[in-house]
Amino acid sequence: MDTTYWGKNFGVMLFKDFYTKENLLKYYVKSETNSLYIQGVNELQSKGFRVAAIICDGRRGLLQSFGKIPVQMCQFHQVAIIRRYITKKTKLPAAIELKEFVAMMKMTDKESFEGGLKLWHTKWESFLNERTSNPETGKSHYTHKRLRSAYRSLKTNTEWLFTWYNNMELKMPNTTSAIEGHFADLKNKLRNHNGLTLKRKMKFIDEFLKA
Repeated sequence: MDTTYWGKNFGVMLFKDFYTKENLLKYYVKSETNSLYIQGVNELQSKGFRVAAIICDGRRGLLQSFGKIPVQMCQFHQVAIIRRYITKKTKLPAAIELKEFVAMMKMTDKESFEGGLKLWHTKWESFLNERTSNPETGKSHYTHKRLRSAYRSLKTNTEWLFTWYNNMELKMPNTTSAIEGHFADLKNKLRNHNGLTLKRKMKFIDEFLKA
């Protein structure tokens, strides 16, 4: 499940079956909320669908919201989070190492990833704990706050980054790429119809997702 937007106040939240490739449910939304995702899963279950697992992004609080249903956080979304914290222009060896390590996520298993992340943290722990003092206030703060945030994000989300590995019998994907590719195709086709009113745009989206 995922959401895409056209502008700031118009988006489509889509629930897609990975196995059959069928679009099961959609909502037109102004904003993406956890409560709407929960509502969608509940609606599917009420219609008789068995939700074997969920693949979604890492919105705060969403991953823990579905009880005993296995939830896989999209690994591409996690990589994007790290890119936001660590810029392409970074020259910090610790940051460069972490980016290179994260790039290997899709090619490894949970134990190897956890072990590699622990080794990285052990190597750079003193660096991460460096503080910078403000001579005017006498207060200090962590010098490498963004790098610390990147590490904390990986540490927190590891539990959900390898749900596919813990549930191999489900043959579930580790990303939402199937639905994102669908969105990309939809947006490309809509670009050929610039100037549509909102009502006509919704009708176009309805027909596209049905097809």
